[in-house]
Amino acid sequence: MFAELIRRKFGLERVGSSDAAFESTTVSLSTAVPRPAERRSDERLSAMLRVGKLTDAAGNEQLIKVKNLSAGGVMAIVSRAPAVGDQVGVELSSQRIPSTVVWIRNDTAGIKFDQDVDLGELLAGRKPRHGFRARPPRLEIPCKASVRVGKTYYTVDVHDISLGGIKVEPIDEYCVGKRVLVVVESLRPIKGEVRWYSDRRAGIVFERPLEFDELAEWVGKRLELASLKASYKAH
Repeated sequence: MFAELIRRKFGLERVGSSDAAFESTTVSLSTAVPRPAERRSDERLSAMLRVGKLTDAAGNEQLIKVKNLSAGGVMAIVSRAPAVGDQVGVELSSQRIPSTVVWIRNDTAGIKFDQDVDLGELLAGRKPRHGFRARPPRLEIPCKASVRVGKTYYTVDVHDISLGGIKVEPIDEYCVGKRVLVVVESLRPIKGEVRWYSDRRAGIVFERPLEFDELAEWVGKRLELASLKASYKAH
């Protein structure tokens, strides 16, 4: 009954094949942490909650691909595997959930929420409202970027970046609504549009969202560079 309610409310469909289950996140009506290759006796639902954010105790962030979601935790593909027992934060649908890593297998992690979540509320957060899409997870990776607006170039600080956009500073108010070209350190040039401005800070929406693997690899390189710089200073 609960499964049918969620399906009717959020337009979800049953997973009809293993391919469909792989391409989209599988949502389980359970409080157990999903495990690899497990055979569930409970009903499965297909949802498009595919990308989340993982933050470790040191504040390092990475994007994750959520393969299985239950009220008790997630099974996710990670770019950099944490250690079993690590305390982490998982961000899904703009909700940050305190969690603990309970198992690791290659590039896949099982993460247990410290408290069971309300799946209905979590899935509701994914439903578009008033024509806007749910905001993708934002990564706070400090770096420099260049923004070209017409023939004017701005050298800016990046406050955060996601698959769908970037927040930068400083920039001028007249840029709102303008088409721009953003060049971030070690990332390909990206076309976008300035959507909002506040106190010399602007939000840019990308014309075409970045690929998950593309942004995940970029984040990994940034963290490696930061680690090398820290090691060099220590010596």
